[in-house]
Amino acid sequence: MTATSADVVLSSRRDHVVTWTINLPDARNPISGNDVIDRLVELVEEVNEDVDTRVVILTGAGSAFSAGGNVKNMADRAGMFGGAPHVMREGYRRGIQRLPKAIYHCEVPIIAAVNGPAVGAGCDLAMMCDMRVASANAFFAESFVKLGIIPGDGGAWLLPRAIGAARAAEMAFTGDRVDAATALDWGMVSRIVDPEQLLDTARELAERVAVNPPHALRMTKKLLREGQRQDLDSLLELSAAMQALSHHTTDHGEALSAFVERRAGQFTGS
Repeated sequence: MTATSADVVLSSRRDHVVTWTINLPDARNPISGNDVIDRLVELVEEVNEDVDTRVVILTGAGSAFSAGGNVKNMADRAGMFGGAPHVMREGYRRGIQRLPKAIYHCEVPIIAAVNGPAVGAGCDLAMMCDMRVASANAFFAESFVKLGIIPGDGGAWLLPRAIGAARAAEMAFTGDRVDAATALDWGMVSRIVDPEQLLDTARELAERVAVNPPHALRMTKKLLREGQRQDLDSLLELSAAMQALSHHTTDHGEALSAFVERRAGQFTGS
């Protein structure tokens, strides 16, 4: 049976939480193929249009989170790794570089549940997410230099923002693995759990996020993103505008009532 785009990245929902699972375990979940990229971009678009989705969990099937690029295709000069330099440049721009752009502009928080190795573009995929929890047997490697190439998917922008310039440089210049304990110490992940507890831990975190008003969540994420590139005065102006919008939502009134009445809020995204 021929795999469909929906097969390469599975999507499931529990209440307001959506889980995306890269489903190529035999190949250790590479993300450089257009089928995976197209599917993830499509899923981001769906989430952005669905106010009922408040949090996404991203994980990998099998023993790996993601091995990143398909090394066999690199060796064979196949797919995005084939052609003259100008062809390859366009292959990256119209291929895997669509992924960091899409995930960066995903309007809801994304939790990476890193179930195993996150290597090369797989490491960068985890860094694209807003929060990261890791299995005790996970490791991270910004390993492009080991293959004589560079991070072509935005890793040089993503990694320093996650762990700081010096540690990002150490990872990128050596290509060495960072184990889960080191990742926790460096702030790359917020917690480490036993493998069998990973998804439950990610869901527990997701549910703590998802109980909040969806528009407030989306605007808060937008402010955090803008804060990475705007000066304080510009961010304060944007914050004032978003705050005014927030005060006029139905969910704000419900949140106030729930606070006074000491009960859980029932939010609708209005």
